[in-house]
Amino acid sequence: MPGGHPSHRGSPSVRYPRSYLPKTGDNKASKATAPVRLYVKGIFMGYKRGLRNQHAHTALLKLENVNDKKDVDFYLGKRVAYIYSAKKKGDKKHRVIWGKVMRAHGNTGTVRAKFQTNLPPKAIGQKVRVMLFPSSV
Repeated sequence: MPGGHPSHRGSPSVRYPRSYLPKTGDNKASKATAPVRLYVKGIFMGYKRGLRNQHAHTALLKLENVNDKKDVDFYLGKRVAYIYSAKKKGDKKHRVIWGKVMRAHGNTGTVRAKFQTNLPPKAIGQKVRVMLFPSSV
């Protein structure tokens, strides 16, 4: 197999459907009702780690449609939000832990992020939002 064994390529790249893009067309009604999302979806994969030690102060995130190290440059410095719901005296509230994309992790588009407080282990596999600010464009 050209390029070596498949297991040496790193984690498999995640493909997301393109249904999140607003539909374009001449219909003015569709343009008015098209949802605008100001964040990119991501998944918290786990913590930065070596063979034996894990470092919970750095989270590994897989971002939607980021499959290359070159694609990561746009997201450096962007704010990340982990949103979770917490019960407090009968009512349900949403809380947020904010973080920032620090650098790439490997060659497959995974990024490292640091949060104000370390993400809890129950968040592994859960969704995060990568906001499209601050913008350098």
